Amino acid sequence: MGSRFPEVVALVFDLDGTLIDSKQDLVLAVNATRRHMGLAALDAEVVSSYVGEGMQKLIERAVGEGYPMPLIEQAMAFFLEYYREHMLDNTVTYSGVREALEALRGRPLAVLTNKPVRFSRSILEGLGIAGYFRQVYGGNSFEKKKPDPTGMNALLSEFGIAPRQAMMVGDSAIDIQTARNSGTWAAGVTYGLSSSTLQSLPPDVLLDSLDELPACLNGVGLAR
Repeated sequence: MGSRFPEVVALVFDLDGTLIDSKQDLVLAVNATRRHMGLAALDAEVVSSYVGEGMQKLIERAVGEGYPMPLIEQAMAFFLEYYREHMLDNTVTYSGVREALEALRGRPLAVLTNKPVRFSRSILEGLGIAGYFRQVYGGNSFEKKKPDPTGMNALLSEFGIAPRQAMMVGDSAIDIQTARNSGTWAAGVTYGLSSSTLQSLPPDVLLDSLDELPACLNGVGLAR
């Protein structure tokens, strides 16, 4: 593939659909919530299509339009409690993720997700990969979520780098738009929960596995 982005120093990763395959646990949690509200289960692919804009949006979509906010809030409370208990039942890293993180260990790495930050950190710790990341920001870390550039801009400032020295890596058009809004490079993965959305907003590079990423950069790692 060759070193196509030699200026890139830092990598910022989406979580669900990029680093972790959380589909089954999210589907089970959503359908447990629907059962709690007296609703029938949804197909797994339908639930997956609702992921990416934060947990409140996920529940609003999963419950359906027309529900008053107090019921949505009840559903959210049930979902969050259920998911907290079960978020690591079936969730794993995608193939190639651990190899890529190890190869990129010398670089500033971060996670920027629309998932609540405490869940995100717990999952990364539970899967044994939290130590690779200098920072983890979630959907409630700032006033605005991706694709708003606030989170990415904060990371650029923390790392002391220019936008073109960073790359956002994700599985959805939301991640690519985040990169575009903040002036960074964008990499998309073809295996994720929302990879079909990349057709509408193509990234600068497409990866079939995350372990293809180091070869796109100038060397494998950088000195700490």
